[in-house]
Amino acid sequence: MNPDLDLALQRVIRAPRATVWRAWTDPSRLAKWWTPAPALCLVDHLELRPGGAFVTRFSEEGTTFVPHMDACFLAVDELERIVFTNAVDSTWRPAAPDPVSMTATITMSDHPDGTDYRVLVRHGDPESRARHEKLGFADGWGTVAGQLAALVEGGDRS
Repeated sequence: MNPDLDLALQRVIRAPRATVWRAWTDPSRLAKWWTPAPALCLVDHLELRPGGAFVTRFSEEGTTFVPHMDACFLAVDELERIVFTNAVDSTWRPAAPDPVSMTATITMSDHPDGTDYRVLVRHGDPESRARHEKLGFADGWGTVAGQLAALVEGGDRS
């Protein structure tokens, strides 16, 4: 991690790694936690393979859905790692996403209490990192990690 360019989050999720992985890879489960509540999420594309599309929309009032994420997966290592970027959109075109361009790496490993869940978000320059932090990286990514944990720890392990 480069502290001038990267932001990170780590937590232990009290559920098996395979359950956490399914919450990331099943569109119906991802939609339950991917945007901070009370916003609703729709998963339009979730092609978990290098080069695959990652497209979501969200709604704050429950009727009109607007773009949230238009990204491309860079790496997918089953049960271990998911890497995606919004610097390239789901059709492989260069993108300049608002508010910040990033590459996110999600890693999962076994922990005595469940799953060691880590997020590393890389930025291209210190200004982008600072903007993302100021916009609420810790609150946003922390909230959705908490929602993920609540989903899988709460019994949605199917």
